[in-house]
Amino acid sequence: MMNRSGKVWAGLFIVVIGSLLLLRNVGLDLPGWLFSWSTLLIAIGLFVGFKHNFRNSGWFVMVLIGTYFTLDKAIDDINMSHVVLPIMLVCLGFYLIVKPKSDFGNRERKWKKREEKWRNRFGGQADSFQTYSGDEPGPSDEKKTTSNDHLESVNVFGGSQQNVFSKNFKGGEIIAVFGGCDLNLTQADFEGEIIIDVTAIFGGCKIIIPPGWQVKPEVTAIFGGMDDKRSIQPAVEGQNKMLIIRGIALFGGVDIRNY
Repeated sequence: MMNRSGKVWAGLFIVVIGSLLLLRNVGLDLPGWLFSWSTLLIAIGLFVGFKHNFRNSGWFVMVLIGTYFTLDKAIDDINMSHVVLPIMLVCLGFYLIVKPKSDFGNRERKWKKREEKWRNRFGGQADSFQTYSGDEPGPSDEKKTTSNDHLESVNVFGGSQQNVFSKNFKGGEIIAVFGGCDLNLTQADFEGEIIIDVTAIFGGCKIIIPPGWQVKPEVTAIFGGMDDKRSIQPAVEGQNKMLIIRGIALFGGVDIRNY
């Protein structure tokens, strides 16, 4: 089943934009700045924030940039170059006050439940799988490899390349707004199920996975798409790995590939 929350927020986002365009086209006198790119950036920032419970800072950056340029257009009597620093300090302080606590503990509990469920389903096969946290060298590693088990990648008007080396990978989230992210999971490993939440708005995300992983797409695509470009690979015996990709692609795209 598709991610219900993603559909609701995407639907509300489009309804608001469509309603404003309709009001303007029927002759209602609306200010021009209401239809500027900076106002759209504010709307996208709030959309991303609500969808992810304001956990990361990506939405805040978008709202801050959009607010600056919107006020510069909407208020002629103010020179924004003189007030930008105080406004940024006020907004930063407000953000630090209202920023929710990290949900790392909640994610850890959910992961343990999924891991136990997976072990019960496959008769304890997961118990024979040796894992490393990613912060310790494996038996064949020549040097220490530092890696996080959880992924958080925020890309606004820019891009990034992420290489995950964790042998106990637990998923994460990717935000790409007017930007992109290349995620390489060919050196990562896990057992059971993991979830990667993707928000691609006027941007894209490419996820490269090893052969043998199963993929369950639950991405809501609106004027965008999700393409599975993996080559056909024979099933790998003994691998019970399910990667669930959730989220939304609004005027953006998500590609899945393997080598």
